[in-house]
Amino acid sequence: MNTAPDTLSVEQLASRVGMTVRTVRFYAGRGLIPPPRREGRNGYYGPDHLARLELVRELQAHGFTLSAIEGYLEQIPAGASPEQVALHRTLLAPWTPEMPETLDRSALETRAGRALSDDELEILVAIGVVEPTPTEDVFRLAPAHLAVGIGFLEAGLPIDAAHDARRIITEHGQALAHELTDLFRSKVWPHLKSSGQPPELTTAMVERFKPLTVQALVTAYEEAVDDEKRRTVRRMATERD
Repeated sequence: MNTAPDTLSVEQLASRVGMTVRTVRFYAGRGLIPPPRREGRNGYYGPDHLARLELVRELQAHGFTLSAIEGYLEQIPAGASPEQVALHRTLLAPWTPEMPETLDRSALETRAGRALSDDELEILVAIGVVEPTPTEDVFRLAPAHLAVGIGFLEAGLPIDAAHDARRIITEHGQALAHELTDLFRSKVWPHLKSSGQPPELTTAMVERFKPLTVQALVTAYEEAVDDEKRRTVRRMATERD
């Protein structure tokens, strides 16, 4: 357990979590963080306050309302250590390694290393590499996916095929995510909670579960594609006979 003393002023705490002092005090008034340690008229904050406010920020990023955040935090024991609170942030953290970036068309073309026609931009939108914004010629980019998107463009992927591919991937991806989430909640998470190991080790195991699952999915897809190609070749050979 983190036993660092509560030595942060409210101004320092607000700066650490990227909030205003007014916001921190508002959350404190709503009971989202415990009271500070008092020395006379001064209040001091520490790792527990920091961990809980970082969790609040993560919940906000996921679109939780204030009442939903309050309900979520009520499920965390008051005596939970900062490491235990941080574990909740790990469970909420996005699986993609990079956050989306907002770029205008010129900057997007610079990142792509080539000019992009309107039709090519439509393909990148269709396969989820970029997302249009309300501002004309300004897009949100998934950086990790850009190289894949450019590869599809160079392969001459038709726009209707791009839309169909996006639909198929989305439908199956959502179904897979739902089933794996149920598996994690029903079997993996109860095992981790009952293991009695330190929270930081549980956090490390959760973080490993993500890339291992993604790698397993990629491997299974590659094997399935190879099997499908072999079945197609055999079917074509049978039809010729």
